[in-house]
Amino acid sequence: MPGIQVNPTRQELTRLKHRLRTSVRGHKLLKDKRDELMKQFMDTVRENRALRAKVEAGLMEAHGAFTVAAALMSSEAMEQALLYPKQAVELEMGVENIMSVNVPTYQFHTRNDDPGEIYPYGFAATSGELDTAVDALARVFQDMLKLAQMEKTAQLLSEEIQKTRRRVNALEYVKIPQMEEAIQYITMKLEENERAATIRLMKVKDMLLEEAIREKRAADARAVESFGGEAPGQV
Repeated sequence: MPGIQVNPTRQELTRLKHRLRTSVRGHKLLKDKRDELMKQFMDTVRENRALRAKVEAGLMEAHGAFTVAAALMSSEAMEQALLYPKQAVELEMGVENIMSVNVPTYQFHTRNDDPGEIYPYGFAATSGELDTAVDALARVFQDMLKLAQMEKTAQLLSEEIQKTRRRVNALEYVKIPQMEEAIQYITMKLEENERAATIRLMKVKDMLLEEAIREKRAADARAVESFGGEAPGQV
């Protein structure tokens, strides 16, 4: 018996064969999609690894500069210098489609392009190391935003790969074998029914032939009696 309940009819056999062809075609397309997603994922991971190293180096540079600036300035002076920023930033979020996966894209724009706007303080009462730290943070900010985009992309691609892999495995190891087993079962049942019908027809033919022979003998017997014990055609 197959793993699914089926009605052994020709209509059901035709329907299952159509479903099997569709499933096999879908299985191939899903495997191609899974392979391409894996390629995109590995490319994203490699780029993400390199970008992360760059961001960590930039943050270490900024952290070191802030540490030196904190040693040269009082905490109150540093807090006062960084309390009111001058530059304004606008963040724009978009969507990019990668193999039917919608991944986010981030872009930011500053209010103006003056590089001096990143320093929200005067240079007279602050340390040069603070300028270095602020400049390092400004340079690494774009990379941090790109890193966040790539990590989210990697996460979404990974989730889609898992879903696609489950669908491929379900078709390959469950659905397609069940349909093939059901098709084989129905085919065997139909062939068995055809053989049974052929045997019945042969038996009916033999019965009709025997009946015809009996009727012929009875007719001959009646003919003999009607001619006084002689068979018809005898002189």
